[in-house]
Amino acid sequence: MRTWAPGDRLLHRTVRAGGGWTVLLTAVALLGAAAELLLPAALGGAVDAALDGGSPWWAICACGLVVVLVGTDTGTDLAGGYGAARATARLRRRFLRHLFALDVRATRHHPVGDLVGRLVGQAADAGQAGNSLVLAVVTALPPLGSVVALTLIEPALGVTLLAGLGLLTVLMRAFVTDASAVARHYQRALGSIAGRLLESLTGARTIAAAATGRHEAERVLAGLPELGRHGRRGWELLARASARTSAVAPLLHLSVVAVGGYALTAGWLTPGQLVSAVRYAAMGAGLGGVLATLNHLVRSRAGAHRVAELLTRPVMTGGDRALRPGRGALRLRRVTVRADDGRPVLDRVDLDVPAGATVAVVGTSGAGKSTLAAVAGRLHDPDSGEVCLDGVPLPHLDPGALRRAVGYAFDRPVLIGATVHDAVGLALPAASAAPPADGAPATPAVLRATRTAAVDDVVARLPDGYRTPLAETPLSGGETQRLGLARALAAERLLILDDATSNLDTATEHRIAQAVAGRAGERTRLVVTHRTATAEAADLVAWLDDGRLRGLAPHRRLWADPAYRAVFRPAGGAS
Repeated sequence: MRTWAPGDRLLHRTVRAGGGWTVLLTAVALLGAAAELLLPAALGGAVDAALDGGSPWWAICACGLVVVLVGTDTGTDLAGGYGAARATARLRRRFLRHLFALDVRATRHHPVGDLVGRLVGQAADAGQAGNSLVLAVVTALPPLGSVVALTLIEPALGVTLLAGLGLLTVLMRAFVTDASAVARHYQRALGSIAGRLLESLTGARTIAAAATGRHEAERVLAGLPELGRHGRRGWELLARASARTSAVAPLLHLSVVAVGGYALTAGWLTPGQLVSAVRYAAMGAGLGGVLATLNHLVRSRAGAHRVAELLTRPVMTGGDRALRPGRGALRLRRVTVRADDGRPVLDRVDLDVPAGATVAVVGTSGAGKSTLAAVAGRLHDPDSGEVCLDGVPLPHLDPGALRRAVGYAFDRPVLIGATVHDAVGLALPAASAAPPADGAPATPAVLRATRTAAVDDVVARLPDGYRTPLAETPLSGGETQRLGLARALAAERLLILDDATSNLDTATEHRIAQAVAGRAGERTRLVVTHRTATAEAADLVAWLDDGRLRGLAPHRRLWADPAYRAVFRPAGGAS
């Protein structure tokens, strides 16, 4: 039994996603194909009727079939457009939802530009699958129907056309096989260029400061020769297939006409039947439409395979358990996380963070601090080991309960939302994060968060306060960090700060640290830091060294170790 590739299964699902519009397209296209097949017979009947003085109904029938063909062409465009739009929208929604449900490590293997290319370009190509499949099948019906019609008119004509169609079918099959591989390579190269371009645009200030614009342009476009090679190969395959069909089709047409002419002189055919035979021969030999629809189907299949590459990645599944009563006790048992090359980033780490305590995570660059912060709140799962919050393993927790319990603030936060209010209220419950009513500056929860993060004065200076669109909000690195911190303060049990105050001045950092600490035992805090003062203010310091937990103790006790003191030297000592 044949096993379908993931891309082909996705293609099949996308065809069905067109729903009623794809069904309507099929019905309209079949009606058009039937009218196209009947038209030569009606024309032949009209010719014989005109020569013999027969009934005018054949001519009326031919005119009616022309009207049907005009209507079906219009209906095909309409149903095809709506069906493709519906299928593409569903595929894009599914792709985005799956993307956000993936382990964050899985998306790092793909540049953002490549992911955008799959969402925008390849998903649109795959969304055309229903149209391409229906039209490929329906476009093939007139040539096949022509064989049947010619056989009924005169068997010798049907045999002549069938022989030529067999040769053309072999040529088209070779085109589909070769073009599918080329299309996948082309889309992959295009995604690589898009990814590099987005990286460069993100670092535009750095490129300008280093005056390396020319070099960066060359780096972004380094894949252009490969893209051009695959593009030229695709056009060459299409041109070669078109040339072959263009060479065979006229010969096939002439062969049928020659046989038909002989049949007319031999008295096997009437003049009207010869007219019909010539029309059917032209219909059977005109496979340009079939080749075009096959090319569209190849692109749809290649796009589906590109999208399916990510849809087949397993997502992070949550459980259905609620948190037990507690204040954020965090426990890691033999937690191991490996890099892509197999090197351990975290190596069998055992860590107990008491409920309500502040634990600073320190270590040299590459020691595994950010990875520890990521697994502590389940941004991704460890390769082995277990992480528990208040005694419940994180994968067993209901995702909503987990996100209410844990809040993250990063060194370079990305603010998400239409306005400043939306950005801060992103992690709040729906009722607390709802936009303020007319006249109100912000909801109480958002106001408290911005005051705690010492950023309320910054928001007050904006043109529209909390309603200022993010796109029109010029923010410094420190102000962005404080807004990201305000967003994270919705956490009920565990607040994880991954170097989240690195851009702040000492006075502001001290003010925020006091506010975040809150009342003793109120909430657990895990703070990744490079600063001696932050480590000194914490209840405990988790000292990571090359992926292992080298020490867990108060700062003053660890400070006696020269190796621990050396951790802070590159950052400027007691900064």
